Amino acid sequence: MALINIHLNFNGNAEEAFTFYKSVFGGEFAKVMRFKDMASPDFPVDKEEENKIMHIALPIGNNVLMANDVPASMGTTNENEHRSKIAIGAESREEADKLFNGLSAGGTVEFPIQDSPWGSYFGMFRDKYGIEWMIDYDSNYKGKVS
Repeated sequence: MALINIHLNFNGNAEEAFTFYKSVFGGEFAKVMRFKDMASPDFPVDKEEENKIMHIALPIGNNVLMANDVPASMGTTNENEHRSKIAIGAESREEADKLFNGLSAGGTVEFPIQDSPWGSYFGMFRDKYGIEWMIDYDSNYKGKVS
């Protein structure tokens, strides 16, 4: 079966956000490319954007969280968009608490992590970078989002 990986767009703070995510999930970046790494006569890069992130990847289990900074020439990303959330299926209540508490630090909790009416242990928040997350632990579906 194909894996589904998440790709996020940032307005110049992708590296800061991914350093934070790495502090919560652990691991090492699989790739970090800056716009200057791609610069050529066919792909000129503005001086103020040359150190911004063209591509960054953080493996998390069998998945990869990826991102880039959006070049100013392409406009800005709406950081208050409410169309999507990253859903994580934890393998235990302890892991759910660790991820929820770590990722929500400095953010806005929308639904505190707790036993939900549908039978799982669930919480939802927007992190300090504007990314929306759902953390879920269901003993019937360990490690899978129910």
